[in-house]
Amino acid sequence: MKIKVKFFAILRERAGTAEVTRDIGDGSTVTDLWQALQQDFPKLNVAGIRLLYAVNQNYVSPDFKLSDQDEVVFIPPVSGG
Repeated sequence: MKIKVKFFAILRERAGTAEVTRDIGDGSTVTDLWQALQQDFPKLNVAGIRLLYAVNQNYVSPDFKLSDQDEVVFIPPVSGG
């Protein structure tokens, strides 16, 4: 399956890109995709980071099963005042 991935804020900086396309196996979840991306972009491997996940503009849980051509957005914690 081909999945389009978008990174925002600190994740974009750590990955060095705003968007990638990733091939993953059938039945993969958002967590599986995140783990694969951490292999591709080791700087994304931040202990204890809490992310929000959106698939096709809908918030989902980490165990959400992906489908071919899904768009996944990883949203890092927001800081500021």
